[in-house]
Amino acid sequence: MTHRFGIVAVVGRPNTGKSTLVNALVGTKVAIVSDKPQTTRRDIRGILSSDAYQVVFTDTPGFHKPKTLLGARLNELVGEATSGVDAVIQVVDAKAGVGRGDAYVYERQVRDVPGARFCAVNKLDLVRGRGEVPQLQAAADLGDFDEIVPVSAKTGRGVDLLRDLIVARMPPGPPLYPTGEVTDQPLDVRLAEIVREQALAVTREEVPHSIAVVVEELERQDELTRVAATIVVERDSQKPILIGKGGEVLKSIGTRAREEMEPLLGTRVYLDLRVKVLKEWQRDPKALRRLGF
Repeated sequence: MTHRFGIVAVVGRPNTGKSTLVNALVGTKVAIVSDKPQTTRRDIRGILSSDAYQVVFTDTPGFHKPKTLLGARLNELVGEATSGVDAVIQVVDAKAGVGRGDAYVYERQVRDVPGARFCAVNKLDLVRGRGEVPQLQAAADLGDFDEIVPVSAKTGRGVDLLRDLIVARMPPGPPLYPTGEVTDQPLDVRLAEIVREQALAVTREEVPHSIAVVVEELERQDELTRVAATIVVERDSQKPILIGKGGEVLKSIGTRAREEMEPLLGTRVYLDLRVKVLKEWQRDPKALRRLGF
């Protein structure tokens, strides 16, 4: 039996459910998930392996018209991720409606991909009655797709079908990663993203967009892993919001993050969290470099 291998870029405008879909396709959580737009800030690779195939899904930041230097760099990441891939999946949001933002993504990131082109019409669990058909038609009108697949990444509807269609399009080739590896993200980045996910969950308004996280220290001692992480914000006014009265918000972030870290690491976790202000870091080239962008 011929082994198949391929790389698939997952693209779309912000908040269409790309990360949830990648997690569903891989079968485990490799990308953090939030209802906040622009949650994904790195090209995260999720790896799906079997004896017969290996597919590497690259989850990308939401493609948008950027307002900051960080936004421009995230768009560049999407462009890099779609270069030389075997297939691309454009994810659209059936609940919000397929529209001009999706057409913008198709023209800039999907149309000229030489490999297979899929459209995943997501969040159909939130569409009532006959509202599904117009959204599928609107997706078809975006451009020339090989397959248009109705899915709900949250409930799993259509995910197996999409996975099978993708695998069938992958070319022959040996695996790139060891079987059992589900992502190539460094451990410190995965842990930082877990902290950021929980910080996003407890903050509102402009604060989530201003949050970055860096793991400063990572030390494993038998059954205990010590993690020291810094949550970075842009303004002095945002620091007390993240700390909260009597440190309650920061404590909540830490508790929730530890619950995610411990199964990943297989040990108990001591998490030391601090909050630091780095003025207007999203617009500062030096700050972006320091934070890994």
